Amino acid sequence: MALQHKPKHKPTAPHHSAQDALRVLETVTRHTSGVTDTEIARLSGLDRERLTPLLRMLRREGYVEQTADGTYVTGEALARLGSAHGREQALRDKLQRTLDRLRDSVGAAVYISRYVDGEVSVTQYADSPATPKVNEWVDFRVSAHATAVGKSLLTQLDHAGRRDHLSRHRMARLTSRTITSDKLLLSRLESQPATVPVLDLQEYAVGTVCAAVPITAGSAVCCLALSLPVEHAHRLREAADELNRSAAPVLLSMAI
Repeated sequence: MALQHKPKHKPTAPHHSAQDALRVLETVTRHTSGVTDTEIARLSGLDRERLTPLLRMLRREGYVEQTADGTYVTGEALARLGSAHGREQALRDKLQRTLDRLRDSVGAAVYISRYVDGEVSVTQYADSPATPKVNEWVDFRVSAHATAVGKSLLTQLDHAGRRDHLSRHRMARLTSRTITSDKLLLSRLESQPATVPVLDLQEYAVGTVCAAVPITAGSAVCCLALSLPVEHAHRLREAADELNRSAAPVLLSMAI
């Protein structure tokens, strides 16, 4: 079993959004009879401009509900995730609904991936006939060097963790665009800004482009990714930015 090295991740916008959302949820859960948005703003320290879209997202995701008198109370999704009974299945179901919504929003297949015990694992995804998932023609566990998912996860490890991974998995050339030099890949991973999505421009598979953003929660190393057919490559950066902006609900589900 490989050692999972300490992530070196720096917070990105979704992390700040999720942290603010958690502050709102803490305020709502403390007021079992309901709390107004004015009180939430005062108690959480968030201004109205920041609070309004957060409350809208929390209502959409089912974490809070607005009563007839306009106050906010905890929602059904929060109750399910907060319960010890069936929590794991409730989390998977909640993440799947969030991924399905995200797939429709960005117009691409989307994936949640984790780095567990030194290996890349795609744990959940949402696709459709109009947004097909990438064909895993080479196991993702041995192709981290060529995929947006793998590179995003590797950027969150320290230098020793990256070297450990590459020492266990030969960097095979999967397409003419695949990086096969340890030195070049490590250099690119080191210089990858935490707030910029990692891209795969037909490095894993001819005909497919991908993007991934980190969604690390606590010590877990995770990422959120999307894939598009190459004929939609002109949409990749815009879709990746939308993925980054919309990652907070996924991260929030994992953090609760």
